[in-house]
Amino acid sequence: MSSDMTTKTGQPLDRQTLDNLLRRRLFYTPSFEVYGGVSGLYDYGPPGCSLQANILDTWRKHFVLEEDMLEVDCSMLTPSEVLKTSGHVDKFADWMCKDPKTGEIFRADHLVEEVLEARLTGNKKARGEEVVVDEAKEAQKKKKKAKDAGAIRLDDAVVQEYEETLAKIDNFGGEELGALILTHKIKNPTTGGDVLPPVAFNLMFQTSIGPSSNLPGYLRPETAQGQFLTFQKLLDFNQQSMPFASACIGKSFRNEISPRAGLLRVREFMMAEIEHFVDPEGGKKHPRFDEVKNVKLGLLNRDVQLSGSTELTHMTMGEAVSTGIVDNETLGYFVVRICLFLLRIGADPKKIRFRQHMKNEMAHYASDCWDAELFTSYGWIECVGCADRSAYDLTVHAKKTGAPLCVRETRKEPLTIEEWVVDIDKKKFGPKFKKDGKAVEAAVESLSQDVREKLSLDLEENGKIEVDVPDVGGGKAEIDKDLVKIERRTRVENVREYTPNVIEPAFGIGRILYTVMEHVYWSREGSEERGVLSFPPPVAPTKVLLVPLSSHSDFKPLVRRLGQKLRQLGITNRVDDSTASIGKRYSRNDELGTPLGITVDFQSVKDETFTLRDRDSTKQVRADEDRICNAVQSLVQGESTWKDIANELPEFTQQDVD
Repeated sequence: MSSDMTTKTGQPLDRQTLDNLLRRRLFYTPSFEVYGGVSGLYDYGPPGCSLQANILDTWRKHFVLEEDMLEVDCSMLTPSEVLKTSGHVDKFADWMCKDPKTGEIFRADHLVEEVLEARLTGNKKARGEEVVVDEAKEAQKKKKKAKDAGAIRLDDAVVQEYEETLAKIDNFGGEELGALILTHKIKNPTTGGDVLPPVAFNLMFQTSIGPSSNLPGYLRPETAQGQFLTFQKLLDFNQQSMPFASACIGKSFRNEISPRAGLLRVREFMMAEIEHFVDPEGGKKHPRFDEVKNVKLGLLNRDVQLSGSTELTHMTMGEAVSTGIVDNETLGYFVVRICLFLLRIGADPKKIRFRQHMKNEMAHYASDCWDAELFTSYGWIECVGCADRSAYDLTVHAKKTGAPLCVRETRKEPLTIEEWVVDIDKKKFGPKFKKDGKAVEAAVESLSQDVREKLSLDLEENGKIEVDVPDVGGGKAEIDKDLVKIERRTRVENVREYTPNVIEPAFGIGRILYTVMEHVYWSREGSEERGVLSFPPPVAPTKVLLVPLSSHSDFKPLVRRLGQKLRQLGITNRVDDSTASIGKRYSRNDELGTPLGITVDFQSVKDETFTLRDRDSTKQVRADEDRICNAVQSLVQGESTWKDIANELPEFTQQDVD
């Protein structure tokens, strides 16, 4: 557990206490637990399902509605050929190590992290410094019977080296991780045995489609590919208007090597992804960038990381784009919108940073990428990636299939183009090169303008040219002037054709859900067992608790009427008419994050007024049914704060329900 992680109110966060609360109140639970469970698979209970649904509803309003996006729902089953073309079959992998004696498998970067962090902890013990014990990790070590690193003092230079290595751990590939394992003598933490050099492990779940199993496929590792393949239809739907964005919410699957950290690293998870298609000509500007350019963010750029530091630079997005730290306006616009979304659903602004991917860490398709990372008891966790995928995906799929995944638009002014044009005499070309004809023809047509100009001179002087053709014996082909002509010609272009670039914000909903739960958790002063989840009302699983003062029969029709009216307003509510004290009933619903409570008492029977309680302050106001319901609706829709309501409605202090 990070020693710096605190609750919403600044108390040291005890992850085990929070985890016990979340499981006891059925926010989530291990899947197939009665069979022993499967690591990396979890089920959401009623409050977890409701919280996820509310986060997704807020996401749709914040992005799909606000940005006028085109939402699609694409298939999770994906033919192998699609993911082969996109590069996932060859490149979507993590590095793993194996202990040859025990057969135990480790994710290489996790192994390096675990061992170096254990040594740094041992160094602190040896120096007499305070060490924060992560109970969950300690329990896992005991379960695995991992050896204790011991209290061993390290040289200051070694401590600095370890800390710099951990700061840059995401930047290392297989070769570098293998070198670190050798250099730092990293062993199996359980047995102390050597591990083999890291090897790549593809993270996709493979399957077959159809009864004959002759169509190989995968469970999708992301929702993006379906959106790219639907691009042309979406462009038509959008009346050929650019730029535009598609959005998709759905499950994705990754066969993690060693799932850990609860909901933060799982094998099946909910994603919400946006593909914003933009014209690359003109610097990828965004028409609404002025709305966000003055928002200040904490940025961790790649140069700072490569120096071994994690110090944030606080600057406005306008400054970040103008200085080239963030590549372009559209990328910067979405980085800010991501931050505003995270704040809207309850993330702590002091626990959000944006980290730039280093060059060799970026996905194969990206030209720039920033991760929204949230600080948790597990350290900084990537929850949203915002990548400039350039034109990679549309280009490779168009090349593979011949589909026109591009934009054609009429130019405002005709464009006159002078270019070197190649004319091939196909009647003579085929007999000359026979089976190699297509390969030679493709090589000629792919020649750049500079090369064509040079070859035109060769053709004039020598009567023949020589072209590189890798797929032909000898790697070259000689072509006589009676087979080909290369001439400079002028043409007028009235239609511009281009392949859009793509800015992609990709949200891991499960990670966001968990980190927000850590950020909103706290406990009442002097009573640590009274945990509270201070979800913002719009995302809270249940909005209102209806609490009759007792089981008196006069209360029942009022409770029933209130519940029905709130449901008609689309506000989730539940009744707690148990025999527990009213304070205890409120307290256990504070654990569920219920922001509001309405008490029905004997005064309600007399004058049909009710008390409305705020979860965080425990303050109450009293008013008639309509004013109470209007206040609840305003709070739930995020239009008002409790301070606003407390200023509008009279305070109620006669009864201390806590």
